[in-house]
Amino acid sequence: MPLRRDAQERHDRLIAAAQREFAARGVDASLERIARDADVAIGTLYRHFPTRMDLLLAALAPRLREFMSGSEKALETDDPWDAFVQYLENLFRVQAGDRGFNDFLSRRFTDNAETERIHDQLCRQIGDVLARAQDAGAARPDITQADVVNLIWSLGPIIDATSSTAPDAWRRNLYLMLDAYRAERAHSLPEPPMTDQQLYDAMVHLSKGK
Repeated sequence: MPLRRDAQERHDRLIAAAQREFAARGVDASLERIARDADVAIGTLYRHFPTRMDLLLAALAPRLREFMSGSEKALETDDPWDAFVQYLENLFRVQAGDRGFNDFLSRRFTDNAETERIHDQLCRQIGDVLARAQDAGAARPDITQADVVNLIWSLGPIIDATSSTAPDAWRRNLYLMLDAYRAERAHSLPEPPMTDQQLYDAMVHLSKGK
């Protein structure tokens, strides 16, 4: 059933306030502050969005659509290395504009099926675009999905630290790492890659530890 006009207005104000707060403060932003900024009671927030994840997904929906649209274009790029570069640049470009989206990419929220579905889709995309670049001999063969997620973790603080002073600084660091990912740059590494289970557990730990 569609919401009444006044209820729809409150719903829209809550999403707008959540987008501002999550973007500025990350996924752990105060729900009380979001309700206050939307000029509603906290009980009204919970009536519209029973859990934090419900509100987060509603607030991030435009970012997720933007990211998925750019990802699809990258995956359709003919040259495998260009597709890999384009995919990562799109990922970090969207990440750079929103601390909440940065947190969402970095963590796993095991008690929410929709966030797990989105993360599984993201992991499949990373695996596909990386495998194409490796099969073409462009990306070094020992790079794994976990290495790309490690890049998300490492660029996140850079994005956060430079957002107001040098908002595009992350691109320099991304391209330095892309040079390290090229097949012709490959040297033996002192540590094996994380397993899929280790990666998953680390992303869950980030979520539980906050």
